[in-house]
Amino acid sequence: MKNFTFKKAAVLSLFSIMFAGVASAQTDSTKMMSTSSSETGTAKVFGGIGQYNTFSIGVNAGITDGLVPFAINATNKFKVDLGYGAYLRQQLSHTFSLQLDYFGGKVHGIDKAGTSKFGMTEYKTDYNSVALSGVFDIASVSFLHRKNSVNFYGSAGVGVDFYKVKSYTAEDGTIIADPYGSTINRKVFAPVGLGVKFKLTDAVALNFGYTVNFVQGYSFAGPSTYPNFSHYSYTHGGLEFTLGSKSKKNIEWVNPVAMMYDELYDAALRQEVEVLKGRVGNVETAVSDLKKDADGDGVADQFDKCPGTPAGSVVDGSGCVIVFPKPDTIAATPKGTAYSNIQFEFDSSVLRTSSYPVLDATSADLRASGKGVEVDGFASSEGTAAHNIALSKDRANSVKTYLVNSGVDAKKVKVKGFGETMPIADNSTEDGRVLNRRVQFKQK
Repeated sequence: MKNFTFKKAAVLSLFSIMFAGVASAQTDSTKMMSTSSSETGTAKVFGGIGQYNTFSIGVNAGITDGLVPFAINATNKFKVDLGYGAYLRQQLSHTFSLQLDYFGGKVHGIDKAGTSKFGMTEYKTDYNSVALSGVFDIASVSFLHRKNSVNFYGSAGVGVDFYKVKSYTAEDGTIIADPYGSTINRKVFAPVGLGVKFKLTDAVALNFGYTVNFVQGYSFAGPSTYPNFSHYSYTHGGLEFTLGSKSKKNIEWVNPVAMMYDELYDAALRQEVEVLKGRVGNVETAVSDLKKDADGDGVADQFDKCPGTPAGSVVDGSGCVIVFPKPDTIAATPKGTAYSNIQFEFDSSVLRTSSYPVLDATSADLRASGKGVEVDGFASSEGTAAHNIALSKDRANSVKTYLVNSGVDAKKVKVKGFGETMPIADNSTEDGRVLNRRVQFKQK
């Protein structure tokens, strides 16, 4: 009796200390919920779990009982005894952790008079167990508060329960002490629980929980309870201590929603966004300038070398009017006269149909006389010198191809390209440039 009184006193003392801590934690929680300062430290979103402390240890004590809600119980009267436990936990994310538990203690069941279900009216059992559980935090991710000081959780796991029935009382009042002798039953069991934590400091939390242990056996209460598995409850409170560097925060108390908000509104990031906005604005302005075409000739004002051209004018790439050659500006030789200059369009080596009579007359003379000829290609001054050299050679080759196809011996025709050198007219005017786009013959 004295021993039991001591147990009750110890349990009540522990709970008194814990409830005092709860009051302190709730006050601290109110203060923390009302502040807008950041609790993210140096951690970054998607920065990895290494930014946080993830290991913790805990100790607890409380009361055990054979009564479990929503189940067929071996006894029906509330009769408590002492339980205790310890655990090691690793948080794997903001909301999930793995926990290795040790539980120990006694379970005392008793029936009200005349209500026995399984052939006994009272039992006493000692137990020790180990289990691995998954713990699911319910309030870590919050859209309501920047900081959390209260966290609810649920847990479920599996383990091995080692229990020994110390005694049980038969229906006729016979007390059967140590019914199984020195036998210690070893059964698989499943602990399922709910709880709440209160943050006292960054490293210490107050933990209250209720766990139901479902034992895969029928003898926990002494006589067989078949077909109903044995079970008992453990209501407990205790302290949890975070392990790791003081410079890191416990991931369980970090709100990732607040982290994302803070990272989004980071001063350096906002400044970078403003710089990007400025760059986008400059690009938009440049694009708008490129679209400006005051005279409507299709060449942007930035590149128009001849602004103000009349509407409907045909212009070149620099915005200047293209003046097509008139018949009287071409070499003053009768049409179809052999060896007359061959004219070309701007940046083209394609023969005009108007050049065919001259080429036919030249071919006829070369075939009749057996003479040779040098075909020299030229270009106007638009474009680079290298481009114009290549263009002039292409023009000369076009003429040679025509002559050879008409029967002239290819060995009698040599080709040279002189580019924009040796102009025959002024390259500063379009009329002059038209005349310089030519092929001329040099007889041998």
